[in-house]
Amino acid sequence: MRLQRRLSVGFAVLLVLFTALLAVPFGVGAGVREEHQRTTARIGAAREANADALQRMTDAETAVRGYQLSGEKLFLDPYESGRSAALVALDRAGRQTRDPQARELIEAERQAAQDWTGQYAAGVTTRPADASDTRAALGKLLFDRLRTLNAAADDAIDAELRAETAGNRRTERLLGIVSVALVLAVLGVGYLLVRVSRRELLVPLARVGDTIRRLTGGDLSARAETTGAAELRTVIDALNDLAAQTEELLAAEQARTARAWLRQAVAGELQQEETDAATIGHRVVTRIGGALAADAVYGDLFVPGAGRIRTRWPETAPDLEPGVAAELAAVPVGRPVPCGGGLAVALGGDSECPGGHLLVVREFLPGFTDPERRLMTSVAREIERALRQRGVRIQQDLLISELRMLDQRKDVFIQTVTHELRTPLTSILGYTEMLVDEDEELTPMQNRCLAAVLRNAHRLQDTINDLLLLDRPATAAEATAEPLDLAALATTVHHELNAAAHAKELVVTFDAEPSWVRGDRTQLQRALRKLLENAIKFTAPGGSVTWSCGANEHTATIMVTDTGIGIPAEDVPGLFTPFHRAGNAMDQAVQGPGLGLAIVRDIVRDHGGGIAVQSVVGRGSTFTVTLPTVPAPVPVPVPAS
Repeated sequence: MRLQRRLSVGFAVLLVLFTALLAVPFGVGAGVREEHQRTTARIGAAREANADALQRMTDAETAVRGYQLSGEKLFLDPYESGRSAALVALDRAGRQTRDPQARELIEAERQAAQDWTGQYAAGVTTRPADASDTRAALGKLLFDRLRTLNAAADDAIDAELRAETAGNRRTERLLGIVSVALVLAVLGVGYLLVRVSRRELLVPLARVGDTIRRLTGGDLSARAETTGAAELRTVIDALNDLAAQTEELLAAEQARTARAWLRQAVAGELQQEETDAATIGHRVVTRIGGALAADAVYGDLFVPGAGRIRTRWPETAPDLEPGVAAELAAVPVGRPVPCGGGLAVALGGDSECPGGHLLVVREFLPGFTDPERRLMTSVAREIERALRQRGVRIQQDLLISELRMLDQRKDVFIQTVTHELRTPLTSILGYTEMLVDEDEELTPMQNRCLAAVLRNAHRLQDTINDLLLLDRPATAAEATAEPLDLAALATTVHHELNAAAHAKELVVTFDAEPSWVRGDRTQLQRALRKLLENAIKFTAPGGSVTWSCGANEHTATIMVTDTGIGIPAEDVPGLFTPFHRAGNAMDQAVQGPGLGLAIVRDIVRDHGGGIAVQSVVGRGSTFTVTLPTVPAPVPVPVPAS
């Protein structure tokens, strides 16, 4: 039976016994005492009624004798009342007694009373008084018989009372015995419950508590003894399983920590900026040997920037036998295998960072555990990763150096080109304009040629200026920043390029609301001009250009929409890169160096804004420029003169 059921049954029995212990003295005992009192009272009433009947009959007999002696009728008054009262008392006595013998005697006493009345008293009271009446002897005999029966009935009633008293004493004694037995039973059941609870519950729980304290104190090998009830054994088994799992998890965590520490230590050694490859390799094998308690560690590593190294720990370790070297060459990559009396693992590699191997020899404990094998695997992977990172870092350093050199050459090239181009270009423009001014002496063909020269010279001048803009410092816009109404700048650009739009028969729609920003007037105006120039340039004759300027609480927005050739989706990511041109623009021979949108992006970004584009090939493009707004300046009132 399970402990829970045993305890439930025990407590139920204890409750029943305790209830019985309370019920016997207070319930049954009180009922017995109450019944005894009622019986005693009833028997006492019967005895009193029997005595009263004798007294009444004695009064009647005295009255008859008095009448017989005196002849006075007054003496007969007690006779009638006494005779009837005696019969009533005998009836009451017969009802109150339960003893058959007493009832028989009372009934005989009644009959004796009636005999005395009928055979003696009635004859005396109905005739004149006669003191010498010979029936007096009969009356005395009958009354003596009445007294004898009354005494016998009294003795019978008294015997009934004694029997009731004796029975009550036996009942009280039995109740006392039952109460004592119940007390002993309660104590016995309570003792059994305590003993079972202690043996099956308290003692095992105390042992479980000791085990838990040992576990919390750091003794992870502590286990509780599987004793006690089935329920508690289940708990103890669960606790032991939990302790075992905790020990395994902590051991695994310690192993992971050891692996992580060794990996970090090895990676740290490999990341040292050491030119001596032998020093790097010796530090690595020293770390591995200390972590695995090895007798010797052999390493063959290729360190980028330093070359291949072969090292050992300790330095006094013997050389490897030729057969061991052949075995190491066949070791699989990343999987530790027994080799040369130890444990070997091969390092993976590639053409830029060839692989190698590690060999750990341990004579006092040649067998390696699974955690140690995993440690070797993780260390090998970490060495591979660290060596590759070292190689990548060296390549990055080389690339960064080359990029810096190229950037310096680019700056020199731009400075040289702009200087060398602007000087002769100024002369070309000057002399060409002088020739144009003398148009009376030129033929129409010469005028067309000079116009082409001027147009291309100005285009080359714009390209040179764009190159200079791309090469300017990022803080150029901040140097001349001031509050500006972007709508006013847009209106100026609209008027400047309106003639070019009408020349292509374009419908230009312009809407501007006051939009205050902080920036460089010239740069922002140049950005707006290039956006509108692009819209006009890439829109076929008869198309339309719509642009607007507006602002909300935080942002000013310029939106330029055209119905031009559009931009292919694959060209959108590089649209704001210098010298980038969309494929369809080159296919349609639209002229331009591909610098305009890059300049717009740089100007907008220098002003803390952004630019976005949405385009569909053949349907047009929409460029959206956003800039942070500033409060409009409050005009200072001029005092009246």
